[in-house]
Amino acid sequence: MSDEEPVRIRAAGGVVWRPTPDGVEVCLVHRPRYGDWSLPKGKLDAGEHPLVAAVREVAEETDVRAVPQVRLPTVRYRSEGRAKAVDWWSMRAVGSGGFQPGTEVDEVAWFPVDAAARQVSYPHDAEVIGAFAALPPVTATVLLVRHAHAGRRGTWTGPDTARPLDAEGRAQARALVPLVSLARPTRLLSASARRCVQTLDPAAARLDLPIEVCGDLDEPKPGQLADECVLATAARLAALAAAGEPVAVCSQGKVIPGALERLTGGPGDFTTAKGGGWLLPFAGDHLLTPDRL
Repeated sequence: MSDEEPVRIRAAGGVVWRPTPDGVEVCLVHRPRYGDWSLPKGKLDAGEHPLVAAVREVAEETDVRAVPQVRLPTVRYRSEGRAKAVDWWSMRAVGSGGFQPGTEVDEVAWFPVDAAARQVSYPHDAEVIGAFAALPPVTATVLLVRHAHAGRRGTWTGPDTARPLDAEGRAQARALVPLVSLARPTRLLSASARRCVQTLDPAAARLDLPIEVCGDLDEPKPGQLADECVLATAARLAALAAAGEPVAVCSQGKVIPGALERLTGGPGDFTTAKGGGWLLPFAGDHLLTPDRL
């Protein structure tokens, strides 16, 4: 299938793993309709974010609750004569609701990674498992967002740090709740600007977590060096990752690109739209490829 061919079917899924005394096991599903073994996946609902769909489909097919970590290669192929694209993430299993066999999936089983690659019925699933196997162990994930829309700076007459979200921004903040929730954060941290705190407010209400205000996540104030703030933001993100707790962070557009460049060790397009963000997987103090949300 050509990469230029328009995608008619969008789906998402996960390489769900759990630790064992001997290493790692991967979750596969058996589908009686096709008589195959595959990675859990499913079609996106209308307007659904692919990452939300991936976690939802894993839960629906396997009853496993999982936390996404690293984006894996997107697979393209033809299904029933139509172009299909499946987005994949590695996911750590954190719980199970108790699987009940059904008409879509009648068996869920866990396999060592090499055995899982042999068990799946399709080469593209084996390739995704291979990409997962090549990853270093992920020790922490940080979900980083830029504050949502807050009107025009030039039309606000008060201190810039007090500028609030506008109607568009409030809608963006509400839309972030499912993505923030996927990371299952134990802490929420925000830059000190009012619009940053407000961006996390809906997620804080959903998760019943306080928002910790952190000046290390602020963009430069008048007279302050930009590099100083970039270094502070990068150091704070690295420290949060080193602590090993899942966290969600809201920062600002003038420091996010530079902080990610420093953490990845090279240049990249890390411009971040208001209300947008990144899933940042860490292996120790090393940031793996950031995943734009």
